[in-house]
Amino acid sequence: MALLLGVDTGGTYTDAVLIRDETEVIASAKALTTRKDLAIGVGGAVRAVLEQSGASPTEVSLAALSTTLATNALVEGQGGRVALIYIGFSEQDLDRHGLNEALKGDPALILSGGHTHAGSEAKPLDTEALIAFLETESAGVSGFAVAGVFATRNPAHELEVAKIIQERTGAPVTCSHQLSAKLNGPKRALTAVLNARLIGMIDQLINRAADTLAHIGIEAPMMVVRGDGALMSAQQARSRPIETILSGPAASIVGARWMTGAENALVSDIGGTTTDVALIERGLPKIDPEGALVGGFRTMVEAVAMRTTGLGGDSQVHLNTDGLDGGVTLGPRRVLPVSLIAAEASDVVHAALEAQLRAPVVGEYDGRFVRAVEGQPAVGLSEREATVLARVGTGVRAMGDVLRTRMEHGALNRLVDRGLVQIAGITPSDASHVLNRVSAWDRDAAEKALTIFARRRIGSGDTVAEDAKALAQMIVDQLTEQTALTLLESVFCEEQASFGGNPKDLARHILLQRGLAGHRGVLALDARVNVDVIGLGASAPSYYPAVGDRLRCRMILPEHAGVANAIGAVVGRISQRRSGTVTSPSEGKFRVHFDTGPRDFTASAEALEALEKYLRADAVAAAEAAGASDIHVHVSRDIRTAEVEARSIFVEALLTVQASGRPRVAHQ
Repeated sequence: MALLLGVDTGGTYTDAVLIRDETEVIASAKALTTRKDLAIGVGGAVRAVLEQSGASPTEVSLAALSTTLATNALVEGQGGRVALIYIGFSEQDLDRHGLNEALKGDPALILSGGHTHAGSEAKPLDTEALIAFLETESAGVSGFAVAGVFATRNPAHELEVAKIIQERTGAPVTCSHQLSAKLNGPKRALTAVLNARLIGMIDQLINRAADTLAHIGIEAPMMVVRGDGALMSAQQARSRPIETILSGPAASIVGARWMTGAENALVSDIGGTTTDVALIERGLPKIDPEGALVGGFRTMVEAVAMRTTGLGGDSQVHLNTDGLDGGVTLGPRRVLPVSLIAAEASDVVHAALEAQLRAPVVGEYDGRFVRAVEGQPAVGLSEREATVLARVGTGVRAMGDVLRTRMEHGALNRLVDRGLVQIAGITPSDASHVLNRVSAWDRDAAEKALTIFARRRIGSGDTVAEDAKALAQMIVDQLTEQTALTLLESVFCEEQASFGGNPKDLARHILLQRGLAGHRGVLALDARVNVDVIGLGASAPSYYPAVGDRLRCRMILPEHAGVANAIGAVVGRISQRRSGTVTSPSEGKFRVHFDTGPRDFTASAEALEALEKYLRADAVAAAEAAGASDIHVHVSRDIRTAEVEARSIFVEALLTVQASGRPRVAHQ
């Protein structure tokens, strides 16, 4: 018998599940994710699942980890301070593909150098400018991103820059050619920037998870889920954390398929921070050929075709101040539920809420709280940011006691972006407590906070809602509506027939909305989602039946929907993919662009054979290093030719080799 342990670290909860012989869930458990020390949440969930099952830690043959931390960080704009070394590009290129937006004011150096399409050096590398930049800008940088023009044709300059950075700073370096073999330098640079920003966060998670499992007595190897649902080793995840974006959502799709056997279905996974929607097609998760899209950034990471929206059980509730009708909207930022922070700091939270309830008018920051995140390095702060952080201190404080001016509110938001401070406010989770749908935390605190918010005024001068319960129902109804719209946008993205419009606009079109409501008049309209929807997440049973009714579709809520990510983490396969290119710079010459530099051949077949042999060896070695057994290799060739004077001329070829297998499991 083999016991497999799956762990998923989400924004709110850490889940653990034990599966026997890859066929049966024998135990599952949850613990709160502890941002200040992720090991506490991981350890709590793993110990609970072992106790529930009665299994010994030594019986665990394999441990696998999925996480939404990278996804959440990109959606919420968080991560470490980075620096970009941009080789051979121009200043204008920083505006392409959202590079300046992704840098968020972090330093960037445009460096002379780079290569041509054929792989020859375009300009010499300016190492003196690089060294001068490192002397003035490297302080507080948690990771460097290096991207050179046509680096996938010849990575020599990227590798030289990486060597200099590591020798002089010791900081981790991400080279763009190591993340993708495709062209499009700005997009590769963006992917490298995001990878560098995530390195510290994912490294900390993996280290703490591994230490915790070892302390508990679990000696099994640990795997990590990639964004395409496949597994990789913990060491590989440390160097390529960008590949863990959509790790949690990808694991949930694998878990949904394992639990339901669905061949064709939409999967909608609601967490604390995001709602993730993807399509299972012919039993497999659909892969996005253009690269993962997360937080508005289009990366070059192969991942499930997932629409990730900042909508979850812990989404911030905003008052709609447009027009006279009022109402609320949710997200995209996650905040700590008031009911949760009150369970941790009851006296402070209740005292502040009571004082705010007694006040004659509602203050701008009433019902909201802040606390510092312990263990995060506070470097590179402005004077105002440092002042606000010092005022937050080490405990929980009412936001109104921390902020003195509107400008300090901007400083607080930047501290949140850096992961140094967390904000608490009312959320759908609080609304569910008020409506007695859940009882995990402090219901009284949630009711007080919602009562305060309900007293706010809308454009007509009326209050938002009559009382806390009316507001709670309004929040839950808004979650249903925004979830339905998210699913409809995904449906239009996947619909084969073109409707000639933006999916966001089509999802909100009055004819569709009337059709979903079953309009009957002179005109009869009917519409529905024509595939099953699998609802996942701990809160799915609370929210998703109403979503199914709204979309007039079958809503499937599996028995273990709340731990689907953890299930998917441990039932997946190890897969390693390597790609390379052959070009023809002149007639009769075929150039293979190896990682070590270009090499020419006199025949296309010889060049393709050499590249395939190289990629096959690399992919198989990586799969073996990740712990795969019974490895299968699949090779795909995309050969492009052109017709010239009735002759077929070789232009370019892209080879991809995929090596995959199940993790090695030591049967007890």
